[in-house]
Amino acid sequence: RRRPDLTAVRLVQDFLTDRFVRPNVMVDATCGNGGDTVFLCKLGGKQGRVLAFDIQPAAIEATRARLAREGIAGSRCRLILDSHANLLRYVQPGSVDIVMFNFGWLPGADHAVHSQAESSVRAMEAALSALRPGGVLSAVLYSGDVIGDSEKQAVLAWLEALPLTACTVLVCRFANWADSAPLPCFVIKK
Repeated sequence: RRRPDLTAVRLVQDFLTDRFVRPNVMVDATCGNGGDTVFLCKLGGKQGRVLAFDIQPAAIEATRARLAREGIAGSRCRLILDSHANLLRYVQPGSVDIVMFNFGWLPGADHAVHSQAESSVRAMEAALSALRPGGVLSAVLYSGDVIGDSEKQAVLAWLEALPLTACTVLVCRFANWADSAPLPCFVIKK
């Protein structure tokens, strides 16, 4: 199978890189193995502050190790073992530049443990409240044999219901990929 030239995660990262120059407060709502956390730390530079959430201790430890391998000081990123639905316990509404979600499961771990529609939609609602005007919420949605598509469909329904007066929503489908391919989405707050 041929590897795609552009992945959903890379599209999201490129979009955010093009939109922001040294954002101040950023959230990786699903830190997993730390890829997006490292990306946000680099995007924000030495002055940026990153909060990284996950409910699995293994994800927090994997992210901590990845930050150390990348030479990123622990003081630049707060790792939080908690649900992303509790985001507003850690940041003030209207204070965040970027919130990234990469749903699904922790790569390399038990695939039976994965994000769920109910908490994911609650987390995205909290993230939208946390964003400042001009801030961006990004989400990569997954579906497939293991996780089904209930989360993907619930998030898409939530995105489609957002009022145009409050934000602009982009859903970027790769037209020549399978229906189960990752789906990058963006919410730009007005």
